Amino acid sequence: MLVDVRIPSPGESISEVELTRWLVSDGDIVEKDQEIAEVESEKATLPIIAPEAGKIVLVVSAGMVKVNEVCCKIDTSFAGKTPMVMSSNNNDSQPKVEVVETPKASVPGKAVFQTHEDEITDRIKVTPLARELMREYNINIDDVLNGLRRITADDVQMVKDTLNNPVVTSEKPNEAQTWERSEERTRMSQLRKKVSERLVTAKNTTAMLTTFNEVDMSRVQEIRAKYQTEFQQKYGVKLGLMSFFVRAAVEALRLHPMTNSMIDGEDIVTPSYIDMGIAVQTPKGLMVPVLRNAQTMNFAEIEKEILRLATKAREGRITLEELSGGTFTITNGGIFGSMLSTPILNYPQSAILGMHNIVDRPVAVNGKVEIRPIMYVALSYDHRIIDGKDSAAFLMDIKRMIENPEKLLFGGDDPIRKLIGL
Repeated sequence: MLVDVRIPSPGESISEVELTRWLVSDGDIVEKDQEIAEVESEKATLPIIAPEAGKIVLVVSAGMVKVNEVCCKIDTSFAGKTPMVMSSNNNDSQPKVEVVETPKASVPGKAVFQTHEDEITDRIKVTPLARELMREYNINIDDVLNGLRRITADDVQMVKDTLNNPVVTSEKPNEAQTWERSEERTRMSQLRKKVSERLVTAKNTTAMLTTFNEVDMSRVQEIRAKYQTEFQQKYGVKLGLMSFFVRAAVEALRLHPMTNSMIDGEDIVTPSYIDMGIAVQTPKGLMVPVLRNAQTMNFAEIEKEILRLATKAREGRITLEELSGGTFTITNGGIFGSMLSTPILNYPQSAILGMHNIVDRPVAVNGKVEIRPIMYVALSYDHRIIDGKDSAAFLMDIKRMIENPEKLLFGGDDPIRKLIGL
């Protein structure tokens, strides 16, 4: 019995997706619920799951395909047979590779190696450096050949070109070398195209401006160093920097609701909830999973949800629902070593907070110069609905709550003022 496998739909508005790669080859035996391919749309990457066990018959090649189109068939009469070895890099257009075994020398030793080397020097070119390393490690040429994974079509073509157009090489270290000038052209993915469109829309539609401040990270680093082990043992996740900034941003957004707003036509929409987008770099590009109702989360819930969403995003298994929406975004360029940047808005949101790397810097503390761990933070905002005063006040509240984390317990207010009723 042949079972049709169709291209899944990432969303109602999407009629075409890109089948980026097959995870199996034509004729492979697959199991039920096995991932057999990946499709990518402008919004998310989705796996294609085998609905039944059996033998795969590929119908379409990698490339652009229609939603709900039959991409392959599964012959269930082969169900239960031994699955074939599959590679995540297989493609239906790739030929099978034949492994050619080469007899290996059975007697080790430098004398035998030298004799064997002399015998095959005329048919295999070995550089002086490679020859010296082979002597040092007591490895002969047959060992090297047997250690090669496989001979590819590119290898054959390269040898053919070399034989047809021999190039005289020189081993003189000071002789100038000629480098080939070439270009590589790669087709832009659907996700990358969508991200590009959104970035251009944000730039051309909003009146974006950025304000900056610096934050002393001493107290946060002390708390993490003191409670990291206990926190990880209790909750199973590390106490990271992001949970502090998410909680601080939640309290600052409550104090400055326009920063959590967005423009819809001629209306300003201000949600009563806070859906916090956390920018994550993935092999497919930048994605922004969303923490729903971040205003209700504690530190452990924030860390667990960020870990879950980031893992799904990097594995290409995140859903459209987990990426959509969001009322405010935090991005951390500091993990890549960025000192300062102007993050671009995640349209149609009106503000985005940028974190950066932490560097020990000399600062004035009570009239004295001290070395403190300092992070520069940036807030990019839509000046159409957020005034400069409000953006600066928002960033100052972030600074105060990060430098004094106790304030997070009292909505950003000073605990002593709360204690004495001010």
